[in-house]
Amino acid sequence: MNAVVLSVLVMLILSVARVHVVLSLFLGALAGGLAAGLGLEGTMVAFQDGLAGGAKIALSYALLGAFAMAVAHSGLPQLLANWLIRKLDSDDMSTAKKVRAWAKWGLLTGVLAMAILSQNLIPVHIAFIPLLVPPLLVVMSRLKLDRRAVACALTFGLVTTYMFLPIGFGKIFLTDILYGNIIKSGLDVSDVPVMAAMGIPALGMVIGLVIALTVTYRKPREYDLAAPIDVDAPVTISKRKIIVALAAIVVCFVVQTWLTLSDSQADPLLVGALLGLCLFVVTGTVKWGDADAVFTGGMRMMALIGLIMIAAQGFAAVMQATNQIAPLVEATAALFAGSKAVGAFAMLLVGLLVTMGIGSSFSTLPILTAIYVPLCVSLGFSPLATVSIIGTAGALGDAGSPASDSTLGPTAGLNADGQHDHMRDTVIPTFLHFNLPLLAAGWIAAMVL
Repeated sequence: MNAVVLSVLVMLILSVARVHVVLSLFLGALAGGLAAGLGLEGTMVAFQDGLAGGAKIALSYALLGAFAMAVAHSGLPQLLANWLIRKLDSDDMSTAKKVRAWAKWGLLTGVLAMAILSQNLIPVHIAFIPLLVPPLLVVMSRLKLDRRAVACALTFGLVTTYMFLPIGFGKIFLTDILYGNIIKSGLDVSDVPVMAAMGIPALGMVIGLVIALTVTYRKPREYDLAAPIDVDAPVTISKRKIIVALAAIVVCFVVQTWLTLSDSQADPLLVGALLGLCLFVVTGTVKWGDADAVFTGGMRMMALIGLIMIAAQGFAAVMQATNQIAPLVEATAALFAGSKAVGAFAMLLVGLLVTMGIGSSFSTLPILTAIYVPLCVSLGFSPLATVSIIGTAGALGDAGSPASDSTLGPTAGLNADGQHDHMRDTVIPTFLHFNLPLLAAGWIAAMVL
């Protein structure tokens, strides 16, 4: 068996079997490295070298967690939660019934809109999740809203918009990485409209979301209302703290947006979170004596994501060190026998496996593009279909990978009270509702474009 396939399968099987994701990533990398003949020492060296690549990401997410805890300390998210709870507890039964009627879909629409904005108009990625979601968990539990539906809404917004709209992170994914690497590989696609190429795959994601919200997770689900939530809620909520919190959020978002759009070498998440934290301390919204507890609590909330992202970078380094990604594609190509239909499906399936292992479509695209461009040309795919195939192959697996921040982010927010399992409540639902429709839609796009 190909070492890449083996390492991904070991990682996924262990994760589903409730082995911790970090350990699953390590054992999967070890299995793949040994199968590729790297030996124990070579595998460990490759894994260790890859860990450094995740350090900056982990630090950024830890600071975002601290910023989220500072915002929660100000009481801003709690205002919304308290207002909804008062409406749900209204003595007027008709008022309470109306609130329940629209609160469920209002929450789903709200988190979906925030996820979309976080990729394109306000490119802060998953930074909003620990700010917004934990204070609303009590409301979700009162409404008996299935959190798997919320996870699907969040992941849809985090993935679909960057693979379809060339704005914000979408510009980086589509213009800089996808088109840049295809052109570098010898195929001129500068005149190919990206939204036309990725429209059908994006439609597949929409279908998956509709099924998740209206069919699969439509029924009520019971949660423990007494479960403690890991959010530093304030004893009193003051107008001054709310104003400072709003100002800090604006500063954080503006700085991140400016750095992202200006192609700065500075990490937007890291700089934005640091400036927001400084504003809280300087204004006294977070008192100097409380700063350590507030910041440590926030970092602890996001620490698991950072640790998994570091391990995922080590896993990805081992996969690349095996030098078996290209042979995997070439072996799959030998099965095509010149068939465009089989070829398109095989390329998409390999993309799914590789991205689920690496955990980042942004990191997968450069690896796949150099191999897929000549394959697509030899099979007679049009430039439009080629863009669609490679873009879809890169995005496949981002939703539904245990090591992707598109699944880790939702889990970090929804599991603040310990009632949301990463694998069973985020990874498996998003895999089923997004990867499978995206695989089918990507194949259809390859055939008709």
